Amino acid sequence: MDLDRSVPVWPQVAAELRRRLDAGRYPVGERFPGTVDIAAEFDVSQSTAQKAVAALRAEGRLYTILGQGSFVKGDE
Repeated sequence: MDLDRSVPVWPQVAAELRRRLDAGRYPVGERFPGTVDIAAEFDVSQSTAQKAVAALRAEGRLYTILGQGSFVKGDE
């Protein structure tokens, strides 16, 4: 994925992760990739990856368990 670095990057990363969630790439209940992995994959800072994950969490797509990571939330 090519990122447009002339505008904020975290929404672009969040949009790609959202697309993957919608496509079923990350099954409900499964652990979501960590911010270190996301940062490495997209070649962004960890804080950028954290903002993208936080946006998905705020949308109710993910939930986080302290010390374990983020997980894909289903349509409960």
